[in-house]
Amino acid sequence: MEEKQEKALAMWPAIVKAKCRVGDIYTSPLYSLSGQKMHINCPHCGMTYEREPGYFYGAMYVSYAFIVAELVALAIGTSIITGSDNPWLYIIVLLGVVGLLAPFNMRYSRVILLHWLTPGLHYHPDLSAGH
Repeated sequence: MEEKQEKALAMWPAIVKAKCRVGDIYTSPLYSLSGQKMHINCPHCGMTYEREPGYFYGAMYVSYAFIVAELVALAIGTSIITGSDNPWLYIIVLLGVVGLLAPFNMRYSRVILLHWLTPGLHYHPDLSAGH
């Protein structure tokens, strides 16, 4: 029986699917009761995800940018749709949606940090050849 060869994804599809090109970065789906647990190493190529102690603290800046963009878009959208000037409407909408998007922000800020914002961290297809 022939072994199935997995194909490596390009960078942006890998970011969208939260993969290290082939292997999964997270152990569970985006919204799950088990939380946002990451693999320590890529199950396919063996790359260590946490490059150094405290590596993912840098993802907080990416998450902050996500939240600012979400808040601005939601505030403008709420203003256009409702035309209201009631601050409680904005507080409820903005905090509710940001709370719902918190798992998304946490996951994808780490994925973007790994794929796009870490200098010197590149995909090496030769490391995946043996799998």
